[in-house]
Amino acid sequence: MTGLELTLLRGALMSPLKRPGRPGTRLPATRITRPGAPAPAELLARYRRICRFPATGPLPLTYPHVLAFPLAMRLMTARSFPLPVLGLVHTWIEITSHRPVHPEESLQLIVHAESLSPHRRGTEVTVVTEARVADEPVWESRSGYLARHAVRAALADPAPAPEHLPGLPAVAEWRLTGDLGRRYGAASGDRNPIHLHPLTARLFGFPRAIAHGMWTVARCLAEAEGAEHIRTVRAEFRAPVLLPGAVTYAADGSGTTFQLRGGPEGERIHLTGAVTRDV
Repeated sequence: MTGLELTLLRGALMSPLKRPGRPGTRLPATRITRPGAPAPAELLARYRRICRFPATGPLPLTYPHVLAFPLAMRLMTARSFPLPVLGLVHTWIEITSHRPVHPEESLQLIVHAESLSPHRRGTEVTVVTEARVADEPVWESRSGYLARHAVRAALADPAPAPEHLPGLPAVAEWRLTGDLGRRYGAASGDRNPIHLHPLTARLFGFPRAIAHGMWTVARCLAEAEGAEHIRTVRAEFRAPVLLPGAVTYAADGSGTTFQLRGGPEGERIHLTGAVTRDV
């Protein structure tokens, strides 16, 4: 069993002892750091292939988040972390690259929890990841993770009005195999059971295994025109992608906003996102 798998097991065992949403809950001031090291060549090559990034060149925009995933898990499975790791839902991510990062550079990673905020379905934590080279900030991300629990009506955010999401022009259709979650898990280290097999996914309420949210973001960025010039992305995870299945990548004419859609008529929105590029 790997160190990450042991971390996840510890988090699963401690999850029933944690009660999200308690008044006065505070986040630990813990900052977890990985000393500087280059990207692991074999895993990076697998990641590039499964997400369809170019085989050479700077690190894909999403890859430092993958490298920092074990640190984020250590943070969120610690005894002092107030939310149970079991059932946490990744709801959104923002990534900013300050400059291209090359695989051979020694990348230091730092992860901490920034804030807790009430959500109409529970409590959401913002987790921040920073990447540095020789103490120079080169990359950062912020992610939202939701712990779902009952919320008193007086304290809950009002349900948002139905959002009109215009259908962007379809660019490509992807047919996803049932083993996508296992293959991405091998490349990224994220072996959450909801992604690996229909039987383990059903234990968490899904009819089949679902694709990793971070794979869907990465695959969209790899497909985008001028992907090498993208410097920021904000993505919202809206609905899981069941495996096997088919999805449609859609983008506006400028390539600034994108969607991942599914369903017989493309009516189900799985992911929405927006990017900025180098001027």
